[in-house]
Amino acid sequence: MSISCPECAVSIPDTAAFCPGCGRAMCSPEHVRGTVGALPEVVAGALAYCVLPAIFFLLVEPYNKDRFVRFHSFQCLGVCLAAVVIGAGLRVAGFVLFFIPQVGRLFFLLVSVLVGLAFFIVWAVLIVKALQGEMFKLPLVGDFAERQTVPG
Repeated sequence: MSISCPECAVSIPDTAAFCPGCGRAMCSPEHVRGTVGALPEVVAGALAYCVLPAIFFLLVEPYNKDRFVRFHSFQCLGVCLAAVVIGAGLRVAGFVLFFIPQVGRLFFLLVSVLVGLAFFIVWAVLIVKALQGEMFKLPLVGDFAERQTVPG
């Protein structure tokens, strides 16, 4: 089965993500999202990457019944838990490195900044992917979040 591109009228398969003629993005039915509660589903999924809305969405209906919102809420909480664990490990490493004059403190500062920047980038990517309607799964944390969204 094929459809026509509304911009250049080229016939393309209905599963194509982009038009081969003009490059326009095609919206396939599995990417179309509805609303949940008062919010569009993708906005609720993106808001779930802030901790308080994530907890709210897991406690309040209809958000806690929506698989997409639940997945992103649980993934947010998993990423926050990972950040706390890694932060605690960095604090222990910082205490050990404190005894190495100058170099230890600089190394600790460099690693701390890089880890913080990495978490910020991952957080931003997760928000963008949620706004695009994707259930982008991180290793380990995403598997946990996916298991929490399975009904039953």
